[in-house]
Amino acid sequence: MADRGVDLSALPKEVRDQLAELDLELSEGDITQKGYEKKRAKLLGPYIPHMPKVDLSLPDVQLSPGHSADPSPSPEAPGPSTSSASRHHRTHRSGGARDDRYRSDIHTEAVQAALAKHKEEKMALPMPTKRRSAFVQSPVDNCTPPDTSSASEDEGSLRRQAALSAALAQSLQSPDYWINRSVQSSSTSSSASSTLSHGEPKTQPQPQPQPASALADVLAHTRIENSVPPDVTSSTPQERGSRVPPAVRGMSRGQSRSSMLDTADGVPVNSRVSTKIQQLLNTLKRPKRPPLSEFFLDDSEEIVEVPQPDPNTPKPEGRQIIPVKGEPLGVVSNWPPALQAALARWGATQAKSPALTALDITGKPLYTLTYGKLWSRSLKLAYTLLNKLGTKTEPVLRPGDRVALVYPNSDPAMFWVAFYGCLLAEVIPVPIEVPLSRQDAGSQQIGFLLGSCGVSLALTSEVCLKGLPKTPNGEIMQFKGWPRMKWVVTDTKYLTKPSKDWQPHIPTANTDTAYIEYKASKEGTVMGVAVSKISMLTHCQALTQACNYCEGETLVNVLDCKKDMGLWHGVLTSVMNRIHTITVPYAVMKACPMSWVQRVHIHKARVALVKCRDLHWAMMAHRDQRDTNLSSIRMLIVADGANPWSVSSCDAFLNVFQSHGLKPEVICPCASSPEALTVAIRRPGARGAPLPARAILSMGGLSHGVIRVNTEDKNSALTVQDVGHVMPGALMCIVKPDGSPQLCKTDEIGEIVLNSRAGGTMYYGLPGVTKNTFEVIPVNQAGAPIGEIPFTRTGLLGFVGPGSLVFVVGKNEGLLMVSGRRHNADDLVATALAVEPVKTVYRGRIAVFSVTVFYDERIVIVAEQRPDASEEDSFQWMSRVLQAIDSIHQVGLYCLALVPANTLPKTPLGGIHICETKQNFLEGNLHPCNILMCPHTCVTNLPKPRQKQPVGVGPASIMVGNLVAGKRIAQAAGRELGVIEDQDLIRKHQFLSEALQWRAQTDPDHVLYVLLNAKGVAVCTATCVQLHKRAEKITAALMERGGLNTGDNVVLLYPPGIDLIAAFYGCLYAGVIPVTVRPPHPQNLAATLPTVRMIIDVSKAACILTTQPLMRILRSREAAASVNIKTWPTIIDTDDLPRKRPPQIYKPPTAEMLAYLDFSVSTTGMLTGVKMSHAAVSTLCRSIKLQCELYSSRQIAICLDPYCGLGFVLWCLSSVYSGHQSILIPPLELESSLPLWLSTLSQYKIRDTFCSYSVMELCTKGLGTQTEILKARGVNLSCVRSCVVIAEERPRLALTQSFSKLFKDLGLSPRAVSTAFGSRVNLAICLQGTSGPDPSTVYVDMKSLRHDRVRLVERGAPQSLPLMESGTILPGVRVIIVNPETRGPLGDSHLGEIWVNSPHSASGYYTIYGEESLQADHFNTRLSFGEPHTLWARTGYLGFVKRTELLDASGDRHDALFVVGSLDETLELRGLRYHPIDIETSVSRAHRSIAESAVFTWTNLLVVVAELSGSEQEALDLVPLVTNVVLEEHHLIVGVVVIVDPGVIPINSRGEKQRMHLRDSFLADQLDPIYVAYNM
Repeated sequence: MADRGVDLSALPKEVRDQLAELDLELSEGDITQKGYEKKRAKLLGPYIPHMPKVDLSLPDVQLSPGHSADPSPSPEAPGPSTSSASRHHRTHRSGGARDDRYRSDIHTEAVQAALAKHKEEKMALPMPTKRRSAFVQSPVDNCTPPDTSSASEDEGSLRRQAALSAALAQSLQSPDYWINRSVQSSSTSSSASSTLSHGEPKTQPQPQPQPASALADVLAHTRIENSVPPDVTSSTPQERGSRVPPAVRGMSRGQSRSSMLDTADGVPVNSRVSTKIQQLLNTLKRPKRPPLSEFFLDDSEEIVEVPQPDPNTPKPEGRQIIPVKGEPLGVVSNWPPALQAALARWGATQAKSPALTALDITGKPLYTLTYGKLWSRSLKLAYTLLNKLGTKTEPVLRPGDRVALVYPNSDPAMFWVAFYGCLLAEVIPVPIEVPLSRQDAGSQQIGFLLGSCGVSLALTSEVCLKGLPKTPNGEIMQFKGWPRMKWVVTDTKYLTKPSKDWQPHIPTANTDTAYIEYKASKEGTVMGVAVSKISMLTHCQALTQACNYCEGETLVNVLDCKKDMGLWHGVLTSVMNRIHTITVPYAVMKACPMSWVQRVHIHKARVALVKCRDLHWAMMAHRDQRDTNLSSIRMLIVADGANPWSVSSCDAFLNVFQSHGLKPEVICPCASSPEALTVAIRRPGARGAPLPARAILSMGGLSHGVIRVNTEDKNSALTVQDVGHVMPGALMCIVKPDGSPQLCKTDEIGEIVLNSRAGGTMYYGLPGVTKNTFEVIPVNQAGAPIGEIPFTRTGLLGFVGPGSLVFVVGKNEGLLMVSGRRHNADDLVATALAVEPVKTVYRGRIAVFSVTVFYDERIVIVAEQRPDASEEDSFQWMSRVLQAIDSIHQVGLYCLALVPANTLPKTPLGGIHICETKQNFLEGNLHPCNILMCPHTCVTNLPKPRQKQPVGVGPASIMVGNLVAGKRIAQAAGRELGVIEDQDLIRKHQFLSEALQWRAQTDPDHVLYVLLNAKGVAVCTATCVQLHKRAEKITAALMERGGLNTGDNVVLLYPPGIDLIAAFYGCLYAGVIPVTVRPPHPQNLAATLPTVRMIIDVSKAACILTTQPLMRILRSREAAASVNIKTWPTIIDTDDLPRKRPPQIYKPPTAEMLAYLDFSVSTTGMLTGVKMSHAAVSTLCRSIKLQCELYSSRQIAICLDPYCGLGFVLWCLSSVYSGHQSILIPPLELESSLPLWLSTLSQYKIRDTFCSYSVMELCTKGLGTQTEILKARGVNLSCVRSCVVIAEERPRLALTQSFSKLFKDLGLSPRAVSTAFGSRVNLAICLQGTSGPDPSTVYVDMKSLRHDRVRLVERGAPQSLPLMESGTILPGVRVIIVNPETRGPLGDSHLGEIWVNSPHSASGYYTIYGEESLQADHFNTRLSFGEPHTLWARTGYLGFVKRTELLDASGDRHDALFVVGSLDETLELRGLRYHPIDIETSVSRAHRSIAESAVFTWTNLLVVVAELSGSEQEALDLVPLVTNVVLEEHHLIVGVVVIVDPGVIPINSRGEKQRMHLRDSFLADQLDPIYVAYNM
């Protein structure tokens, strides 16, 4: 509306231009409302006639300009008269900026109002971090601006924005006013029929700065100094990590690092990452809108309950709807008996009459086809199809066969001839799109259609055939999913003239199928709707009556003539009425958007058939056309008039073209569906008759499926126009869209169903789906059918308004059901596009769909980003879209993704292929360049966090059963160690040093060790006497040069080999304590040397034994860069020692004396050293000897790191004790020669071998494809009886199984592979020996496991986790499962900490100050009840014991121990216990490009780090997939997703992930990630 009293059209041009410029600035947000008003008043000052109370507060908003022709202002809403209102459409900013074309004339008020609330906290969301190199758009491919003109088949551009504002602008009107309008449907003047009048001025609230958000902003930009990171989930974090000796813990994570990052304790963290996480936490601390409903306590089977219905939900209150009848279908005497008959009649009597004019690409007429030509060519084609394909006896086509019609839109004449030719030949035409490439979006679905319709022949034109993709030998390509096709060219020169006696058979229309029209469903499947001959004819008659078609009229058709309105009006009804059709193909419209308006003007067309898009384009291009005249039009049919946003397109078009003779009453929106054909159409009104009312509905009401006039929240309203009355001869009802077809109430939104002779009859070839759609019998409230007649579901959602007018508010396929509320995809698109600045994305290139994640639909928006948009802009736009949709639709978005220009899959007519886009999103093939996930805000159906119940402890609770809920106490034991009879043996076995001396005397030449190099050659061997002598030399050197006292610690720094073993025994002979340390990696000193230094410092080593090369490294300049080399203890190199014997060999006074120290870094980054006594060493060796049946005639192969744990015991101790020969294979050698280990097993016919997971993984990944080559080389693994993986973790079932399967072909027995289990307090608890039963595998329920309970389920059950037994418990070992909090024993149905009692447990931590409390706690602890005298050691691992059906050696049933994970590693989230490996397994499965993943928590946020093995453009595809899978399988929301390069996740020598190390690197910003996404 213009400002009162100022006729804007009368102002001088430059003033109008300046005003337009100003409006633009305001809508772009370049100027404030106040500034805008000031400048505007200044500009208009000289032209305003002095009237009291002039109001300039509103920009000239033109929402839906009045249609009414009554010029007198109505009493309700004083406003300017229509004539002036229609003339002053806004002039655009000159210079033709790209945006102009899609500039809306309407201010997007609602969105601005919605965003005003959030204005202050613009960037409170942390921006994702992106590596610069990622996503550099290739200049040619991606930067070509996409085909924006293709606003898509049914998407507007201006419209959305307009729609939105239209929807919102009646914010300015009083509600009762609307009600009067709608109810009485009374005629009021122009400005009143507009949904916006100048009733209330100040509608733009000035944004108030909000203190909270301002604070968040300040917080976001300050560094977090000394503040404890806020706890988001408010469940108290357990006191964890206390199991580690503090003395060591203090320096646990690399003291050398400059900044200590112990974030868990709230020590200052200065880094970009943590600031962003802080922002994220601040964002997440804001309350969510929907409260979390009260959910299950932990036993309930169901994870999620449906939220309790809100008592304030609006409910329908009207009476039950009565079916609405269309006017009767009149009978006209000369209507033809069949459509072909009409063509025959016109072909004979009106041969010169024009039937069709086609345009060339510039919009000029190309040719005109007369009715005579159409008839004769169709006849020729019919004759050729029936008689000239195949032979007389074997015709290729018979009447009733289906034939595909493949013609481009730009060649309508060929299509018409083919269509009518098929009708005359009585074969059934199936028009389809021209396939563009083999992988065309949706070509597979077209294949499904052709298959279900049994099509094997395709008609096409010569030109089209030439353009189809060909195979190299010139044949037409076999399209993906298509049946085999025979192609027939229908150009006239290839057709045969029928013989004189041949006449086509034209029967009276019956129920046989006439043609099949394709239709794509929401899921993307394409089905064929069959239309019978009688339906086709009746539909043409009904359209003729409704549209009042007369013989010889001219019609301009802009729609696709293969289907829908374009076919029904432009091809069928037009021929029945001898209408002259001018088709304007899509390609012409793209080149010249005004072409259809020009055709109407030139041909004085009476009817035009368009979509909103065409109206919009004509408006955009209309400035160059001054002299068009549209007064000839009596009916402008808007095919997508049922779209909620069509109303503003119609209004805006009228507003521009009313001055060109367009009459308001000729605009006729209609509603159609592939199944029911035309559902309703507005009849052209009489001149001056009142225009129909608009409905202004509350979005909130609509989301609950009820019609409510929008009163309270002006920002969330939807304005819809009617689509006229039901078709003649039809009957309409509204039924519930889901469930049984119950009739709706009058104020309820439902699916429109139609009974009519003029509808489709079935989905061809799909009887099942047909029944649910074409044979629906509505039922009343009681569930009784209302009659016999079947109705057809139209897929349109709407209601019947006053005066039986039909209103459509959305389509079933665009329906998004989120938490029981309905949202319409189109409405969301409209809101997104109304968010400024639109310079970030392309209008019309935006897709909205929902994906099902965690028991609800989640909304995803994908848009194409302009190449010139900056990161900042895009992120800004995305966060504003979130806020706008949240405010206006009250629904949270799950994911918002921007993809590079031109990369979304297109439909044939340039729209976005939604199903394909969704498919790409779910498969990780979308390749976004920006993404924002908001699971925290929109996932509101998570179960309630578990509250831990306090447990009463004591013997009574066992009786009650609340503590030990299993059948029996969970404990298990290995067999007895037995008593050694022989005194001689006792002496030999008391100390390992004596055992070696004894062997050197009794069996001097027996070979104990063989060391292999990468070529498999034995580079070094050691017999008993050689080893003894080498040990003596080292002892002598230690005594001379070391200046050591008995009991001093000596560090052994050697590569894996025999030197290490000799040095170990040399230390025992000298009475000093050996500490084996992995040597630093010469290529990576900076990372590996500090650990060496740390162990040397912590162990207070008095001396270092090493080799010459390593000694040089320790003293090198490179080493000096990372540690202080001046303070090394004495270094002795043992390479060329003189042959000396020590004066005497030390013998410990008691077996309780220390033998050696075992240092290792745990996965949580803690360095711990444990003390092993002589007694423990000999019992351990004896236990292993019994379990594995080792004696001197045996050979074993070891491919392990020999520095700690069981690896060290097997490498250095076991052979000397048991006398068997060990073949040593350093794991490093495998990197240069992968088959080394396996070929050694084969060559030496090894029965028992020990390896690590890293070795097994190397073989699986590196040799998996080479089994044939290995077989050819003669590698045979049938000799291997046991292959044991030595580890301190849950058995990696997937890896061991794939290893067994891969090498089965080489003779490896599937029963051979097993695992061992040890921990810091006891190096070997389980080891699969030779005597025990095979390791068993069980499947446990993950939900129960999170509650520390063990429920066995069947294999393949949902949420099941396979676990393998960790090997048979060693002789002399007892384990019991204990509650780590109460320290009471647990039943076998519980998960608890594994405690162990065994003579070979370590005797304590090696600490500098002797932390007695921790020693007692971990090594000598007692149960709180049950068996209080036994001393146990706590392993720090969670597990459970199950009694199996298998029998052990003694004939009893076997108790299996299952290790689930380390207690220190577990994540306590939402009161439940999670094991990182389970989440990581899910993450690694989420996408083919995830090589490895690791998870950790930071202030209760779950952080997932994924290594990307693919190209960097896939990085952002991983974010939604990772979020989805963790939510689906673990019911957790991921807080941060970090995508990194392969190899970034640190892995220790045992092949375990160092998650805490990774966490520290992430927080210190040292990962150089490709992308970091902060989920909202």
